[in-house]
Amino acid sequence: MKVLVVGSGGREHALAWKISQSPLVEKIWCAPGNAGMASLAECVDIKAEDMEALADFASRQGVDLTVVGPEAPLVAGIADVFRERGLALFGPDRRAALMEGSKHFAKRLMLEAGVPTGRAEVFTDYEEAAECVRRSGPPYVVKADGLAAGKGVVIARDERAAYEALRACFLERKFGEAGDRVLIEEFLSGQEVSVLSFVDGEEILPLAPAQDYKRVGDGDTGPNTGGMGSYSPVPLMSEEDYRRVVEEILRPTAKAMVSRGIHYRGILYAGLILTEEGPKVLEFNVRFGDPETQAVLPRLKSDIVTAMLATLEGGLSDIDLEWSEESCVTVVVASGGYPGEYRRGYAIEGLQEAGSLEGVTIFHAGTKLGADGSVLTDGGRVLNVSALGRDFREAREKAYRAVERIRFQDMYYRKDIALRVVDMA
Repeated sequence: MKVLVVGSGGREHALAWKISQSPLVEKIWCAPGNAGMASLAECVDIKAEDMEALADFASRQGVDLTVVGPEAPLVAGIADVFRERGLALFGPDRRAALMEGSKHFAKRLMLEAGVPTGRAEVFTDYEEAAECVRRSGPPYVVKADGLAAGKGVVIARDERAAYEALRACFLERKFGEAGDRVLIEEFLSGQEVSVLSFVDGEEILPLAPAQDYKRVGDGDTGPNTGGMGSYSPVPLMSEEDYRRVVEEILRPTAKAMVSRGIHYRGILYAGLILTEEGPKVLEFNVRFGDPETQAVLPRLKSDIVTAMLATLEGGLSDIDLEWSEESCVTVVVASGGYPGEYRRGYAIEGLQEAGSLEGVTIFHAGTKLGADGSVLTDGGRVLNVSALGRDFREAREKAYRAVERIRFQDMYYRKDIALRVVDMA
């Protein structure tokens, strides 16, 4: 079969890499792809948001399955465009994608369905939101309702920071329409964990958990990013906590969507926090996580395409996923200055040497090919270096050994990824 992967980041490279291992697949295109994806697929110059052009391409090339990585085209309705033209696409339709496209929609569904999550108030006016801050105590969780490229959530430790977050949404319009509505949520304390699940209506098939690192600096310091690293499995999460996530969060959420006439088909990402009262939902996303996917998929021994097809065609309950006992650690190599301003176009050296190390896979996140065939930086997060090992200590050592072989100007990475679980299972 022929597969089209939509997107250009590390998550999409990992998806294309895993899809390429399926005996069902004979041809892969990536749109627009990156320098790393070009080594296993044909890249086509179509942006992920150009839904009609993507549908035209899929129809013209006889694509059997399109897999969408980023959230923006899903929230914009790419699944609706494809399905209206009889094209198979793995991902939720526009209404189902509100689970990520509107934090208010997701929060309301969770509260009505009894899914454990933090309390929240919703505001469309700066002064009313500021009054909520004045009568509440810190810390404050301020969330823009819509998509904000991973920058719409602020954990404000004092009133001043909370007011700044509200001004960014309502007065400075930093997130455009995404900030027209703002949620102020209860602050929840605990370890954050991500659990992804295939969902087809009420049928679910959970994947192995992962934990990512959102802050740019070692020791979880500095501003939030799209993610500076991840690891899987998560020894901090007990089997009982995982069972509760499945039975008290994923299943009720899927059932609640069906009761509202929403048939969800695709991956549902549950961003969780392990509180003293048990797991609670911080957010839902409607696609594979990034960089969690880069730590989860190397451990997946099953055919991902079979699971995707079962999600779209029925029969998800007949699929079992087999996992490697190995641990996986993913280190994100970024451009200096990220998540703020940074430069592009620097030559990357050492990729071949790093990628040849045993157990190491390098997923490109922000790269492009130069005119001379060299690989250049082309984003804030440039590379994801993933490594498998018998335990976290070995996986971590392999990942950082590979990172040390990579060189480009202003290169930056955290040095503490997975350190907290080195001595755990």
